[in-house]
Amino acid sequence: MDILIRPAVAAEYEELGEITARAYLDDGLLDFAEGDPYLGRLRDVAGRAADGEVLVAEYDGTLLGCVTFAPPGSPLADIAGPGEAEFRMLAVSPAARGRGAGEALVRACMARARDLEDVSHLVLSTTEKMLGAHRIYDRLGFVRTPERDWYPVPGLPLLTYRVEL
Repeated sequence: MDILIRPAVAAEYEELGEITARAYLDDGLLDFAEGDPYLGRLRDVAGRAADGEVLVAEYDGTLLGCVTFAPPGSPLADIAGPGEAEFRMLAVSPAARGRGAGEALVRACMARARDLEDVSHLVLSTTEKMLGAHRIYDRLGFVRTPERDWYPVPGLPLLTYRVEL
């Protein structure tokens, strides 16, 4: 399947926000379901595009998923330090899973980070439940960095990964 990875455009923000929200909701990743305060951030693609880069996976005119790339200095970066870029909110529509869209989006983030001067690593945070994403990260050479694991809110541990570019 030839999946096209490209920057998102404003006309797609609402649909991409729903794809992201549905992916997190359907996978049981939000403790308070539709009432979870993080849901608003997941749906706010316009806000993410203003502070980073939202990349979209498309096949034959259908949006499959998206990811937010946070270059150095972006307020979206939670854990990136000097020489690092970060990506967040990787989401693929449940109906589109298993087609390679998630891996294509991560590869695009890796390529984007490689293009940046003085960036030698790409980092991310994930939950213990995101097993499909973990398989992608392992396949692409990311390594766990447990010393950087953190809690954005009490009771929600985030695992961290890093790859050398």
